[in-house]
Amino acid sequence: MTTDFEPTDRELWAQAAAGSANAFGLLFDRHARAVYNHCFRLVGSWTAGEDLAQATFLMAWRKRSRVTLTNDSALPWLLAVATNVVRSERRTVARRLRLVNRVPVEAPAPDHADDVAGRIDDERRMAELLAAVRELPRNQQEALALCVWSGVSYAEAAAVLGIAEASVRARVSKARSRLQGLLGRSVMTLATAKEEL
Repeated sequence: MTTDFEPTDRELWAQAAAGSANAFGLLFDRHARAVYNHCFRLVGSWTAGEDLAQATFLMAWRKRSRVTLTNDSALPWLLAVATNVVRSERRTVARRLRLVNRVPVEAPAPDHADDVAGRIDDERRMAELLAAVRELPRNQQEALALCVWSGVSYAEAAAVLGIAEASVRARVSKARSRLQGLLGRSVMTLATAKEEL
């Protein structure tokens, strides 16, 4: 059952900035899944995506009194924060991997549960896709992640990225064309899907 009046993200954000944990909780409930999917699509791991989504909301909570929303939706800003959190985590992971690569990797114990198999398939396909996406210029990667994967409008993405809407559209179009050439149809369906995984 829906209520007749639901506060906008901007109103909830103002309440959260004033100290309302309930208002921030409502923002979390509205956008947690989208932020989680955005993080997964950037890193290709369900577990890391969950950790990064949590880190994103922790960062948002810490910045709530210093940030004023200019849009009615907090999602574009949250996705930009998530992108920065992922970048920071990648730098940390790169340093740790140099040490981890010296340790022999144990073969994982087989698990035949359908859910686990599905997740492994998703991560394998996502790794293939991310390898191709990393071939794109960073500005095309960001536009693709915001507009295609996370369903942010071109106008909202333009506001977050600080560029013209036409530039966002061009970046998305170039990214799709390049991925089509690199991956073909089978993986492109994952690259252009707007549905939540």
